[in-house]
Amino acid sequence: MSEKWPLGVFASIDAGLGVDLNVAKELGVTTVHLHTPHAESRTPERIAEFRQRLDDLGIRVTCVFAGFEGESYADIPTVEKTVGLVPKETRAARTAELMEIAKFAHAMGVDTVGLHLGFVPHDTSDPDFAELVGITRDLCDQCAGDGQNVHLETGQEPADVLEGFLTTVDRSNLYINFDPANMILYGCGEPLPAVEQLGRFVRSVHCKDATWSDKPGETWGCETPLGEGDVDFRKFLAVLDKIGYTGPLTIEREIPQEPERQKAEIGGALDLLKSIKADYGL
Repeated sequence: MSEKWPLGVFASIDAGLGVDLNVAKELGVTTVHLHTPHAESRTPERIAEFRQRLDDLGIRVTCVFAGFEGESYADIPTVEKTVGLVPKETRAARTAELMEIAKFAHAMGVDTVGLHLGFVPHDTSDPDFAELVGITRDLCDQCAGDGQNVHLETGQEPADVLEGFLTTVDRSNLYINFDPANMILYGCGEPLPAVEQLGRFVRSVHCKDATWSDKPGETWGCETPLGEGDVDFRKFLAVLDKIGYTGPLTIEREIPQEPERQKAEIGGALDLLKSIKADYGL
């Protein structure tokens, strides 16, 4: 990709709160992170339709993000119990589905699969830690065979815990999707030092904003429109520049699929990022 920091949005075809693809087109973005469609939509026929639609819109999917039935982000304890591959009762079924999602992404011509792994145990002697390491290695090995990378999204653990997990998994196609707002929402640490610490692993980012909870790590912070929270995006992009990140700036805003509201809020975020890019002569 020749353009530095192309602007994008988190989009959805038939699942999730991502921006509708037609809204993305109206906003003038050229890249999206795509929330995985429902299982019944992941057929060869629908994949051909999706690819044609994206071609017609002039939009490229740079990452397919996995999501699973039963996940809830109602509060931090609920996230811990329901999100990703950490919950034991759904781990096997979700792992199998994740492998299928990776194949869907490959069929879509997308070389990156993203996901929230869940709350990885901080104690490396915990049996769950070893099992999650093994699952992640298996996913990375399957994806490597298809020329794909795996991006774990930041949020549920401090930077040093995530760095330790990545190092333990030890796969050359395992990277990070860095979301600065998630560090704040989950109370896991200041985002700017974290992105610098993890810089060698950062291969995609979500541009999302939030304010801190008065009880960080116990209760949620509050997601806000870009530029209205505690993430300083001018400094964030300065750190991205420092670590040599040149990939898409993908705006994620978790609001309902209401086109006018999406156009207003995402449009404002795009204007902010364009003004910062202009400072870099972009």
